[in-house]
Amino acid sequence: MVSEHASPLAVLGGVDAGGQNVYVAALSQELARRGAEVVVHTRRDDPSLPRRVQLAPRVTVDHVDAGPAKHIPNPIDTLLPFMDEFAEDLAETWERERPDLVHSHFWMSGRAALAAAEPLDLPVVHTYHALGVVKRRHQGAKDTSPPERIAEERRIADRAERIVATCSDEVFELVRLGADRRRINVVPCGVNLTLFHPDGPAAPRLPGMHRIVCVTRMVERKGVGNVVAALPDVPDAELVIAGGTAPEELVRDPEYQRLVALAEELGVAERVRFTGRLERGDVPPLLRSADVVTCVPWYEPFGIVPLEAMACGIPVVGSAVGGLLDTVVHGETGVHVPPRRPDRIAEALNELLPDAERRKALGRAGAKRAKIRYGWARVADSILSVYGEVLRAPVARIGEAAR
Repeated sequence: MVSEHASPLAVLGGVDAGGQNVYVAALSQELARRGAEVVVHTRRDDPSLPRRVQLAPRVTVDHVDAGPAKHIPNPIDTLLPFMDEFAEDLAETWERERPDLVHSHFWMSGRAALAAAEPLDLPVVHTYHALGVVKRRHQGAKDTSPPERIAEERRIADRAERIVATCSDEVFELVRLGADRRRINVVPCGVNLTLFHPDGPAAPRLPGMHRIVCVTRMVERKGVGNVVAALPDVPDAELVIAGGTAPEELVRDPEYQRLVALAEELGVAERVRFTGRLERGDVPPLLRSADVVTCVPWYEPFGIVPLEAMACGIPVVGSAVGGLLDTVVHGETGVHVPPRRPDRIAEALNELLPDAERRKALGRAGAKRAKIRYGWARVADSILSVYGEVLRAPVARIGEAAR
């Protein structure tokens, strides 16, 4: 596994750690349970980290020296200058310890992995996790991606043996990018069904108030501000926002400051509570305490939080974007709303919150769907199937085959 900015050892919930960290950690461990030996190569961001750390039986995290050994803010947009160094280290490592297959995650990892793997004739499977063309479309001038990103993503689509898309919407984006549909497999992200399930403790809540929960990274595109903006039209409901930095550091977070100012301006500050970053084990009780979980990003490559809410038996109000179009079934496990529409969020919440029976029905259907379709065991089996197809096929470069 190559995951240049998203270490499986990272603390989740901060601005720079989220779904990719969960995906790489969970998938690696599930593959190891099936007998695979997994090494996850990620960039060293702390000089005290040893070169190799055992994450789980048969799963090792390899800290690659590429750039300064310190945390670099906004790594998804700032690590490109260090990827040649990253690739050189990968090549040296793989010459000594040759893997059967390389699975790269995110475009910079894809660039580095292909540079290291191609001279060694190693097959590369790639998962984008997010596409630059989608980010640019939705963020416009606020997009801080390097200008090379979209061209690099096209090159990865041309050169990787197989692309694993996490949702059907991503397939259309990849084909528009020039990818060969025949080399794309759709395999969703998964959910930890041992941790996230309907039975278990629920966090305490205020009596006489409905509870809306949002678990998210503190970035504007996650749409939390749209939920805050909906709250004036949703009476007798509190909004609990979990994520961001540690609670004691939250006051310095720019997105926290923006959301607090918005809540005060709209007169709902007394009904909005921020928990800051939660320990992983504290997330399921918070989700179970909710009447509804909102996940309304402007765009979303997949979105693991809706799955976690569904697995806990809680209905989801989710944006009709990206992976949420696949996971949240409108009218069956939750309700879809257009992105960036506080009025439609309020409408959906006002339909669901007073109707306990409907919420229970949606929650039961969501838990069943999560259990049947999205457990990590099923995801790992699907990924292993992709690996098997690649390893049975000739490992000629795509460009060579075209010539």
